[in-house]
Amino acid sequence: MKISNLDHLPGFVISKDLGLVRANVVRAKHVGKDLLAGLKNIVGGEIREYTEMLSESREIALKRMEKKAKELGADAVINVRFMTSSIAGGAAEIMAYGTAVKIKKK
Repeated sequence: MKISNLDHLPGFVISKDLGLVRANVVRAKHVGKDLLAGLKNIVGGEIREYTEMLSESREIALKRMEKKAKELGADAVINVRFMTSSIAGGAAEIMAYGTAVKIKKK
């Protein structure tokens, strides 16, 4: 499965648009890491606990989106985007979305 943030794939033509595919995940760090992040917020610097959480969440959302595209019979997902929103203190939603398509070599 090809995944791209472009609206086309070089060397391929889109033979069929299968529509929007999207997937989300809501994650939170456990209390201990949330407390460490809160302390880091006071003194400044990167909050690695949240960086890790968001990175892991993006990968999960991307894999779920890809699975949905495969269920539609897609060969690729183009114009892929991510959206993040805060749900509660220490919890965030990540959504991955794009257009599932059938492709052919040029």
